[in-house]
Amino acid sequence: MAAEGGGKEMNEIKTQFTTREGVYKLLTHSEYSRPNRVPFNSQGSNPVKVSFVNVNDQSGNCDRICFNVGRELYFYIYKGVRKAADLSKPIDKRIYKGTQPTCHDFNPLTATAESVSLLVGFSAGQVQLIDPIKKETSKLFNEERLIDKSRVTCVRWVPGSESLFLVAHSSGSMYLYNVENTCGTTAPHYQLLKQGENYAVHTCKSKSARNPLLRWTVGEGALNEFAFSPDGKFLACASQDGFLRVFGFDAAELHGTMKSYFGGLLCVCWSPDGRYIVAGGEDDLVTVWSFSDCRVIARGHGHKSWVSVVAFDHCTTSVEDGDPPAEFSGSDEEFHEQIHFGAGRDRANSAHSRLSKRNSTDSRPVSVTYRFGSVGQDTQLCLWDLTEDILFPHLPLSRTRTHTNVMNATSPPTTGQTTTTTTTISTTNPSGTNGKDIVSNSSTSANPANSLPGTLPRSNSLPQATNPPGGSTIIDSAFIATGVSKFATLSLHDSRKERHEKDHKRNHSMGHISSKSSDKLNQLSSSRTAKAEVAKTLGTMLCPRMEDVPLLEPLVCKKIAHERLTVLIFLEDCLVTACQEGFVCTWARPGKVGLLSSQNNPANSPSGTVV
Repeated sequence: MAAEGGGKEMNEIKTQFTTREGVYKLLTHSEYSRPNRVPFNSQGSNPVKVSFVNVNDQSGNCDRICFNVGRELYFYIYKGVRKAADLSKPIDKRIYKGTQPTCHDFNPLTATAESVSLLVGFSAGQVQLIDPIKKETSKLFNEERLIDKSRVTCVRWVPGSESLFLVAHSSGSMYLYNVENTCGTTAPHYQLLKQGENYAVHTCKSKSARNPLLRWTVGEGALNEFAFSPDGKFLACASQDGFLRVFGFDAAELHGTMKSYFGGLLCVCWSPDGRYIVAGGEDDLVTVWSFSDCRVIARGHGHKSWVSVVAFDHCTTSVEDGDPPAEFSGSDEEFHEQIHFGAGRDRANSAHSRLSKRNSTDSRPVSVTYRFGSVGQDTQLCLWDLTEDILFPHLPLSRTRTHTNVMNATSPPTTGQTTTTTTTISTTNPSGTNGKDIVSNSSTSANPANSLPGTLPRSNSLPQATNPPGGSTIIDSAFIATGVSKFATLSLHDSRKERHEKDHKRNHSMGHISSKSSDKLNQLSSSRTAKAEVAKTLGTMLCPRMEDVPLLEPLVCKKIAHERLTVLIFLEDCLVTACQEGFVCTWARPGKVGLLSSQNNPANSPSGTVV
């Protein structure tokens, strides 16, 4: 499905692609870039990133776009599918000396047509708060680099807060800031607040309020990206050590973990209802993790290199009552009416509650499909569908699944039960020690063996209802509740004997096993270390073997750029991608191509500020 043919056709840049809902088309006149439109020489530069904000402008041009290219930062009115981009009139343009912008984030709560709050992280570790409409630079955090000297990898406003924001660094630390507080003239002193397996949370000891309020130390190596759950209650962290860690944000409690097949995790996102997390990284895979079950439920193989961005499409994700359930094939407008998570979550929650109210005894099943996308360093865009036969594999299917690999596997043991070994046609969930007492908090069905196919089945099944994550709670002060853990913990016991079988190897990548160092001793040492780490987790709940979980194939897998892709954002009428050359592309959804002739709306002249 992912193959594009051979030779010249394979290297062609695609300008449109087709899914079941119709044709997505690249709008060449809606391309945003530097005003000269010259491809950017990206050698040694930080990834191009894009941020959007809606300012509720009365003129109808509500969206604003910010993107960084090299040491430049641009802020435009985003006209999307409606009008051509006018690159000659950025609202604001900034050029930085000695450092480069690496990431940015708007605060949607405070945004108006006259003022927006934009956080910008930098390669030298600073964070700047600017207002590109008023052309103001209100504050610079970590200015003297006393808090952290490493590159800022991710910056996000805390959901529901006008003043709190979280910053991740390549040092592996995250810091919680308050825009009202200063950073002090001396290095902060910390006091341990909470500690767990491979993470610790410290408060800042100070007589007066100062930043940072908290310091999180997570995993080993860089913390590449984090994402808040839709209700703002949980935080998913993707780290260079290959672990996905999900925390209860307010209580700083570890909820669950997952390990990549190998290599670091580079990106992470939540489904619109908070039930599933997708992560991507250096194993070239996209991995789907269940929040409630704390386990991997599927992997997707379509990329030929590292996966740089994953994102759910809130407009094409659908939940519908049906008898019998069938794959949705209507128009984009009908998809949009099914679920829309953009402006608010009311309709999403109603559709979500329809799903959660169902159970396996209902005579009328629910058809559910989650759409998500990924882009990678292979310059390819992949779209994926996560359907109910993957989400609810332990329930009866409408047609028989077959799996030729007959093997022994065990289901995760529940409290008070003994582990049962079974031999079945379709493999069952493996369990094993993670060696680290990492919380798994499995809340799987009472059925002792949950069948998981090794290949993607296309049949429908009845859903198993699970309760969604709880209500929204947000930290609004420096003090964190330090009560008992909200989640019960399980110790997973070893249920597999040592096997002398080869690790799964994929076409494009197992180079992680050996170091690239020319020194043979270092190469041998690092190879043994890597193999030891893989051996610890491979085949456990943290990292199931490839044959133990369904393998998704992409609906769409298209080469859409010349340089590696760094951005994928789903909007109501389009999706937006960007590559390292500095081109931000708009792809109109089916039936949404309404591009008018270029019209120059009144806009402020470029400022060209050198910072």
